[in-house]
Amino acid sequence: MANQKKHQNGGFSSSIGFVIACVGSAVGLGNIWLFPYRLGQYGGAAFLIPYLLFVFLFGWVGLSAEFGIGRLAGTGTIGAYERCFQERDPRLKRVGSVVSWLPLMGSLGIAIGYAVILGWVLNSLAGALSGTLMTAEPTAFFTAAASHFGNPLWHTVVIAMVCLVLMFGVTSGIEKVSRILMPLFYVLFIILAIWVATLPGAGEGYRFLLVPDWSKLLEPYTWVMAMGQAFFSLSITGSGMIVYGAYLDKKEDIPKASLRTAIFDTMAALLSALAIMPAVFAYGLDVKSGPPLMFITLPTVFQQMPMGRLFAAFFFLSVLFAGLTSLINMFEAVSESWQTHFKLGRKTAVVICSALTIGVGIFMESEERVGAWMDFITIQVVPIGAVLGAISIYYVLGWSKLRKELETGRQKPLSRAFGPVGKYVYVPLTILVVILGFVFHGIG
Repeated sequence: MANQKKHQNGGFSSSIGFVIACVGSAVGLGNIWLFPYRLGQYGGAAFLIPYLLFVFLFGWVGLSAEFGIGRLAGTGTIGAYERCFQERDPRLKRVGSVVSWLPLMGSLGIAIGYAVILGWVLNSLAGALSGTLMTAEPTAFFTAAASHFGNPLWHTVVIAMVCLVLMFGVTSGIEKVSRILMPLFYVLFIILAIWVATLPGAGEGYRFLLVPDWSKLLEPYTWVMAMGQAFFSLSITGSGMIVYGAYLDKKEDIPKASLRTAIFDTMAALLSALAIMPAVFAYGLDVKSGPPLMFITLPTVFQQMPMGRLFAAFFFLSVLFAGLTSLINMFEAVSESWQTHFKLGRKTAVVICSALTIGVGIFMESEERVGAWMDFITIQVVPIGAVLGAISIYYVLGWSKLRKELETGRQKPLSRAFGPVGKYVYVPLTILVVILGFVFHGIG
């Protein structure tokens, strides 16, 4: 890599590999169990107007900023914040290190809860493959796993899989796995969406999703939910995407890659909606978001539909793929920072992160406990971490230095609007996300 010291963990081999890995990080459970519900609940096709507006804005100036500081610093969260403050004044490097720990702990906190939920997904996949999910009462099947110490086996298997992937580094681990899992995610959901379209009564689901209710655009709540969905869907946490930027070559166009990530993330959300909601309506079930949709409502659908066992396996496998690629990013953000900051070996850092994740998560396998944990992390820790990241990049580091990094690898200069939009629109919106999260008890 010309004019760039290669990271000890390696780097992405191409822009495509980088984008696929970033899409893998962004596409997660929120795309699958929350977006379809919000799309229909807040105006159908009309909801897409504010949602796409916020996705473009956050992808353009938000993701680009995190990728940019990661590449500029050549390292992840802790080193990136140190670089921001050091550029302002070398004496402030220590301040940057202290600030970095909140967004970093946000990544670890999400990973702990996410691993519990993916353990439920793997349990449901095993149930689909064995056939037990197809004969069990869905609520009872889910409750058995989502109880205190109810799913230690599959919970541990999820963490072990992520641990093994990360031990192979960036190119051979993160990028290679993302190149396999993310295309398979799209293929499996396309197959599901096509099959669901043939179900009698699916039309009601399409009307719920796609018939616009323009009056919803006059309701502030619609815009709040669209903003929250877009913000959290892109994994803007002040941590996770920074580390992927650290592995990016100087010749790559960061703003272009950021918008591609936003586009593919949106496609995944829409595809999930088209595969899920028509099936729910076809069988006359209640439209719900969150765990009830994925682990109770949809298994009820699979039990009634032709070839339901096969499609249950397809569904939970695709959800597992989406979740694993997101969890990989969370682990990497934490592991790389500890590896670099504390001079640990990569395997040691990954094992410590894995041990903490299972050590804490094993005590919150019940739906009630992990729900409270995720509410705390996503309402308080992660949004504040994102604000710290946005302020550190746009105000502490400064727009002129960020612009220089973002224009590296581009054939054309950035739009003159980029900096002002980042400083005076994006940063205030991240603060608003924090405030609204407290007011509405979560918007993402």
